[in-house]
Amino acid sequence: MRFSVPATAIGLCLLPLGLALPAPPAAPRPAAPANTQPAPTGMTADTSGPEAAVRHAKRTACRKEARAKKLVGAKKDAYIKDCVAGH
Repeated sequence: MRFSVPATAIGLCLLPLGLALPAPPAAPRPAAPANTQPAPTGMTADTSGPEAAVRHAKRTACRKEARAKKLVGAKKDAYIKDCVAGH
């Protein structure tokens, strides 16, 4: 308790000095190198659009079916993968 009062007073006295100092200039960021490698197989660059909506709908339906069949773990994952591929 004894230390907090002087520390608060000193902090309040130094606060205007800190606000008056100009901020240092921001260092320019180096430009990120362009990605020269193609996307990995099975990955698409554009994940939005009608194709993504269709895949989402298929996967959602298959997940609901797996839940109804009370599948869990690896069996559920395999079922969903087969179901999505089969639709």
